[in-house]
Amino acid sequence: MAGKVLGRKRPFSMSSYQAMRRLVLAVLIFVLLAALLFGQSLFPPESVVHETIEAVGLLLIFLGIIGRLWATLYIGGRKSLEVVSGGPYSITRNPLYVFSTVAAAGVGAQMGSILAMIGFGLSCALAFHIVILREEEYLREMLGSPYEAYMVRVPRFIPDLSLYDEGDTDSFRPKLLLNTLLDGLVFLAAMPFFESIDALQLSGYLPVLFRLP
Repeated sequence: MAGKVLGRKRPFSMSSYQAMRRLVLAVLIFVLLAALLFGQSLFPPESVVHETIEAVGLLLIFLGIIGRLWATLYIGGRKSLEVVSGGPYSITRNPLYVFSTVAAAGVGAQMGSILAMIGFGLSCALAFHIVILREEEYLREMLGSPYEAYMVRVPRFIPDLSLYDEGDTDSFRPKLLLNTLLDGLVFLAAMPFFESIDALQLSGYLPVLFRLP
């Protein structure tokens, strides 16, 4: 489904929303990581539970990065020009935010804490919810009734797999794919970050003020 809009004045550019998304993501991750400088998992680093949680988190990070690349293949810079409803956009209106939330949960899991994993994911989802609401207003103004029909059919955030339709990528923009990949590397940076925190805490340079299950 596609509904192109021509000749309508645009109050904001989609690039401004993309920049805001990157800013929200970067600030959120920085704040959460900074808040956990003085926290530690209840499970010892060498325990099976701790290592299992970290491994699950690593899988979530890679799933988030791959999912974001998948969504970028379909959106191809067309988000403010037409209603893109194929691939990941057939099951959720905001796959980039969904997969970013999945990756954020994986970042929290690198602490070896189930609570941190859930907390990171929920915090990211809440922050993106605010961005999504503003973005929807923009897209409704730009795309009109085709987008409103899309809103009725496809859920805002939680995917409905029964709606999946492969659709067509229509266009491929390597630069957008590269930018998405570089954005995703922020999540991978959590791994050495947490390893450094563990080392500093074990050496006594960082006090442990709280422990999370």
